[in-house]
Amino acid sequence: MQPLEDLLHRIRWDQDFGRGWFALGYHDRVAGEQRIVPFESVTFDADRPGFFSIVDVEGLTRHIPLHRVRMVYKDGAVIWARPEHTD
Repeated sequence: MQPLEDLLHRIRWDQDFGRGWFALGYHDRVAGEQRIVPFESVTFDADRPGFFSIVDVEGLTRHIPLHRVRMVYKDGAVIWARPEHTD
């Protein structure tokens, strides 16, 4: 499976692959559920490697660790999914 960071770079920088609607599905630990955010609303800060940022409905910037990303969607279909833990 392609590492998440490689896929995110490809979405951002590969003009052919990056066409379409992308979204990230991440685990919101406070709400205890998966949230899906459009990729165009996500920002990456070089000073915070391993995180992406979103602005929530209250206007606050939230920094989400990449390890919480569970799925990546392209045009509504899952193109990447983190393997489930089997404890």
